[in-house]
Amino acid sequence: MPAVIVGAVKVTNVGGNGTINVGDVLQIAPKSTNKSNLGGGGGNTGDFMMTNTVLSVTNSFDPDIIDSNNKANN
Repeated sequence: MPAVIVGAVKVTNVGGNGTINVGDVLQIAPKSTNKSNLGGGGGNTGDFMMTNTVLSVTNSFDPDIIDSNNKANN
């Protein structure tokens, strides 16, 4: 289905593995994956951010060995 964009579109940064799609697409598969453990308010990005965090506890225990397999997508 074609995309109809009403208003402004702001793309500030696209990394080497980033994907921007506007319009028809059948499948978008990731070429790389990663995992991050961030506390409360640690991963916020954007214009005019304000975070108020009184207490933050992050559980980073990860017992599984493989989280995401994307070798076939390369």
